Order: sequence, then structure tokens, then C-alpha cells
Amino acid sequence: MSCQKIPAIIRKSVRKIIKKAGYEITRSIDPIYSFHSNEYLRINARRLEHLASLKISVEGMTVLEVGAGIGDHSHYYIDRGCRITITEARTESLQLLKKRYPNCDIQFLDLDAPSPIEGSPFDVVHCYGLLYHLSKPKQALSFLSQHTGKILFLETCVSHGDKSQINLIEEWQSDPLQSFNGIGCRPTRTWLFKELNDLFEYVYVPKNQPRHEQFPVDWTIAAKQQEDDRLYRSVFIASREPLENEVLSSILLSQQPGHE
Repeated sequence: MSCQKIPAIIRKSVRKIIKKAGYEITRSIDPIYSFHSNEYLRINARRLEHLASLKISVEGMTVLEVGAGIGDHSHYYIDRGCRITITEARTESLQLLKKRYPNCDIQFLDLDAPSPIEGSPFDVVHCYGLLYHLSKPKQALSFLSQHTGKILFLETCVSHGDKSQINLIEEWQSDPLQSFNGIGCRPTRTWLFKELNDLFEYVYVPKNQPRHEQFPVDWTIAAKQQEDDRLYRSVFIASREPLENEVLSSILLSQQPGHE
């Protein structure tokens, strides 16, 4: 049984017992096994088809991808003639990225302790599935803003609520799908929208969500049904210039039906 299937309350209790005994949990997990599970392949397909449905052209642009894992989103930009810099924090994933994309610029980047990236700023910054694995999301967003010349595509897990909160949590540090440093977060959409508006001239959310159960279509219902162990995701687009796009909204939405 993978750690994702174990209820959060049980995982936390087990961690506390083991730490009190003076031990640390360590294990080796093959990143390909993690990233290419049926569940993960499915959600990545829904993410990328949704990204394409936004009809925001990136043809021939320079791109910075952060938290790339083993590069299952990278080809979206490569196939559109982009010059992409792919970054990741874990050694095993970096090795796989270099084998998979030998002609791309592959660099180490830990967004909890970021260092400058050569080639900045980039036309596009792609940050999908990373922010909620960070302990310093405000610092990370500032870094991403500094490296964004035109557009930031951001997808992350969030918490419900109207308050502006970050909500730090513990994660399995040795799991390639979780936090590199052992601490993640579940910020509210309210917090994210405010922070992005402080950093970018224009901020949007899609009017439609990816067709996957982790992307709520009605946030009022999802808030009432929130479970301790379930993930809820949201997509944001931040831009330096206004985007005339009928599928984007400049205000947070309570209802976001699944896209066609």
C-alpha cells in the first residue's frame, strides 16, 4: 500500500511514534514507478488537455519549467517549438530528465531555497503540481514572478475557505511525489489570488476545470464535503499583459464546470 492511500491521521500518528523512538523514516522509491502510475498518468492527461483548451499560444517561446519531476509536461512545450529550461530538485529525477531530454537545458532548482536561473526572464513559467510541496510559497511565487517575462501557468492543491492562509503540512520527504524538504502547504485560493495580484499585472482563473475529481466544479459544495485526505486543485494564469480570452475570468469563481 502506498503512503497516499493511508489516511492522513494515521500517517501523522505513525510519524510521531517513530520520531519519539528516535528514528527517521527513509525509503527508496523509483520515480518512474511513482510518476507513471495509472492514477498519475491520468491526471497529467487531464491537466495538459485543459492547458491546451485555454488556447494561450506559447509557440516558439522560452520556457522555464519548475518541479518537472521526470518531465511528463515538458513535451507540451517542446512540441510547440519552445526553448525550454527544465528544473527539478531530486537527483534521481534530474538523471532521468537528462536521459529523456538530452537536447534541453536541465538544471537543479529547489524552490524552497532558490538560486538564479540562467536565461531569465523566460516568456513562460510552468509551475504545475509543485507549489503545495513547498514550505515557503510566498518566497517561491516572488521568485517565479522575477523569472516570468510574459505568462505564469500555475496549478496547485489548495484548501477551502475565504481567509488568506498558507496552511503548512508535513509530507514524506523521501517520496518523489512529495516535498523535497518534508514540509508542504495547502494555501487557500484567496491567498493565492491576492499574492499573484501583488506580483503580476493581470491574474485569471479558467472558467472551466480539468475533467478530474481533484478539480472541483462547485467550490461551495466541495467546501462542505472536504475530507482530510482528499486533494483539491486549482489553476491560475498570471500575465504581464491583459489576455483577451473568453475562457478566463479575472475574479475567483465559485463554479467552474469541467471543460469540454
